[in-house]
Amino acid sequence: MTVGLNIAALSRRTGVTPDTLRKWEQRYQILHPSRTTGGQRRYSERDVARVEWLCDRLREGYRIGEAATLLGTAGAEPTRTPQAHVHAMLDAAPDQLGPLVDQAFAVYGIEAALDRILTPFLHAIGERWERGGITVAEEHLVTEVVRSRLGNLLADAGGGLRGTAVLMCAPGEQHELGLMMVAILLRRDGWNVFYLGADTPLADAVELVGRHAARLLGISVTTAQLAEVPELEGVEVVVGGRGVGAHTGGLGRIVTAVRALAA
Repeated sequence: MTVGLNIAALSRRTGVTPDTLRKWEQRYQILHPSRTTGGQRRYSERDVARVEWLCDRLREGYRIGEAATLLGTAGAEPTRTPQAHVHAMLDAAPDQLGPLVDQAFAVYGIEAALDRILTPFLHAIGERWERGGITVAEEHLVTEVVRSRLGNLLADAGGGLRGTAVLMCAPGEQHELGLMMVAILLRRDGWNVFYLGADTPLADAVELVGRHAARLLGISVTTAQLAEVPELEGVEVVVGGRGVGAHTGGLGRIVTAVRALAA
């Protein structure tokens, strides 16, 4: 016996008319009903959650086609909190991860998605790798999916009204996702960001700071060693990342320092 809700019950639960539910199902494939032996559709609690999630997006101003694209057609139950979204990303197959990152940005906003979803997600992935729970290849695959999404955001034109910040990874440092997130936040905050990326010679970054009268030099150190921290007149130098100890406050210090400069 097939257990579930008929379309009238689904309509009562969600407040969406049966005609609209049928259109959403046919046009966007967002519902995945089972069928009774007589061919009648029966909808699950997962279908209820998907309709309610769509209604939330419509109230936020999305069009139904946009909301359906964000939701996807795989039949997964949508998340309602950042923590649940992190768990969904950790459980996702590689081809599902990119759309979940896009969904996080669209639903929660860029700053909240970076702080409350991507940061804990990447920490969890790193811990899995350290414990041997995933292979190097799997870790690289996840990293590249996230890097591609961050790269799209980083490519957006920035401001410059608040000044110039130069961001770099220390010589030998290859881990740059945290620094990319900082660059995105600062650019959205109105800064002109020169993002230099992984394994940057310190002398080259310092020369760039002087040439463009930058107000801040941010250095990410996760696994590499930083021989010295330069002292530059009139320039805030902030070093962040796991490689310099918990007392630095991590890369968040860069955002804090830059916003303090702008105050």
